Amino acid sequence: MDNIDKYSVSQYSIKSLLGYIEGGDIAIPEIQRPFVWSAAQVRDLIDSLYNGYPTGYLIIWQNPDVKLKNGESAVGKKILIDGQQRITAIMTAIAGVKILTENYTEKCIRIAFNPIAQPGEERFAVTTPAHEKSSFWIPDISEVFKPGFQSWVFMPKYMEANPDADTNMVGSALQRLSSITACQIGTIVLDPSLDISEVTEIFVRINSQGKRLNESDFAMSKIAADKEHGGNTLRKAIDYFCHLAVDPAFYGKLITTDKKFMQSVYAPKLTWLQNDYDDIYDPDYNDMLRVSFMHMFTRGRLGQLVSLLSGRDFETRTYTEEIEADSFDKLSEGVLNFMNEYNFKNFVLAIRSAGFISPKLLRSKMTLDFCYTLFLILQKSDEVAKTDIKHYVQKWFVFSTLTSRYVGSPETQMDRDLRDIAAKGFVPFLKEAEEAYLSDAFWSVRLVQSLETSSISSPYYNTYVAAQLFLGDRSLLSNSSRVYDLVAVTGDVHHIFPKKYLQDNGYNDKNLYNQVANYAYLDTGVNISVGKKEPKEYFSEALAGCSGTQTVGTITDEKEFWSNLDVNCIPRGVINMTYTDYTVFLKQRRIMMAQKIRKYYETL
Repeated sequence: MDNIDKYSVSQYSIKSLLGYIEGGDIAIPEIQRPFVWSAAQVRDLIDSLYNGYPTGYLIIWQNPDVKLKNGESAVGKKILIDGQQRITAIMTAIAGVKILTENYTEKCIRIAFNPIAQPGEERFAVTTPAHEKSSFWIPDISEVFKPGFQSWVFMPKYMEANPDADTNMVGSALQRLSSITACQIGTIVLDPSLDISEVTEIFVRINSQGKRLNESDFAMSKIAADKEHGGNTLRKAIDYFCHLAVDPAFYGKLITTDKKFMQSVYAPKLTWLQNDYDDIYDPDYNDMLRVSFMHMFTRGRLGQLVSLLSGRDFETRTYTEEIEADSFDKLSEGVLNFMNEYNFKNFVLAIRSAGFISPKLLRSKMTLDFCYTLFLILQKSDEVAKTDIKHYVQKWFVFSTLTSRYVGSPETQMDRDLRDIAAKGFVPFLKEAEEAYLSDAFWSVRLVQSLETSSISSPYYNTYVAAQLFLGDRSLLSNSSRVYDLVAVTGDVHHIFPKKYLQDNGYNDKNLYNQVANYAYLDTGVNISVGKKEPKEYFSEALAGCSGTQTVGTITDEKEFWSNLDVNCIPRGVINMTYTDYTVFLKQRRIMMAQKIRKYYETL
């Protein structure tokens, strides 16, 4: 396909664009979502239009024509995929349309205009009470653009209030303001035959800000612009769920501000979120779309969702109304499954009870997304007993984390895994994956090498911490506090070989003294008693305290002391170690940490 066939470029006046939008010829999906521009940005846009400055291109995606059941063809709707904020800003400032704020409150952004502004003075401003009281400011420019506005009625009143003003200046400024609607905006219409990757590439090359749209952005635009299959309400359900997941108090506002949505099939599925403050899995719209799509369609590439929602038949490469309607129905069902309180809470419980009790331990949203997908697939099938679903989800989550399965090219891997699971069943698929990736060499070599890092957010170290939490380990040199309690409350780790001690003895490379193998959870009292002492000194004191006066730690039994070292993966020879043994200590501890992770995985 030549470039000339991929898109067309036209110039439209603002008045024409607003007319197309009002008539439904161009859909603005973002009008139903929170407006993210500041009021000052709206003011600056109006000022640019007034002065004839360029405001960038709009990008419109022409949906493919769909074959109807009666054999006729329906013209695909045009969707504005870039320029929503600019058009929405124009609609609220010029047409007085209410927009949604980030707090989901409806309001108009009013822009004031000073027709007698002198060079260097402000001509446009975000309206304040001072502008409303002023005689020379027009407090709301949308009044000028209303059909009933009559300049010959306005002018005498304005001049009476501002007798020193120049009539010609005021009239000229007013005429110039009203002519904003005649300003031309470049519009690029992308051809419906383009696939998502091409659409994205063209978007990036054209967009001066270089912001990259992804497949979920296109899918959300497609969904929000749909009215025939309830896509606009589905879009709201996704937005509201994601917002409530991080702000449960928003529910009180929702039930009063969007009563129409509260009558929808999705509303009852949101009710439980008003009392949910768990932050383990706070999905955004990308996560919700991905999981809802993957478990219903058994596909991993979100770009295919856009095609399916457009009615694409992948075999005939045509677009039909039946496929479009069926795809919306399936996606709606997938979203309802995602939102279901039982499903969501039990999935989060599975992750939590595997030891991942803090968002700090969770670094891959893609891994969480796939595991929730797996949960929903197993929940819907009869392959495994319902009581075993948690076990398999935990197993796959830890497996995927340790092997970085969804870190590289996640969509490709997800698509392949979904197809294999559908073809083989999950249990045989899991067994094959374990045999292929979790060999003895993985546990004794590769995992040990992966733990040689100073990154506290390393997935391997996070899994080690999760293993300690899952196994209920006591914190180092304590007979009472658990690692679980310390992670839940503070999340702080401390150096086994104190940092200052290492620095004083020539270890000045932070990548060395901050190795994760030098970290352990200590409660505050133990940490204070350790101070800057060398391991040989404070571990020996802790051991001696088992048969005498305690000066370090709270363990009073020698057997318990050695057991405590073991569960914290501390080599027993530490009681004789000084800085000269540091690198040996790290190697020994990494091996022990890897062994603990293996025990943990096999216990799940």
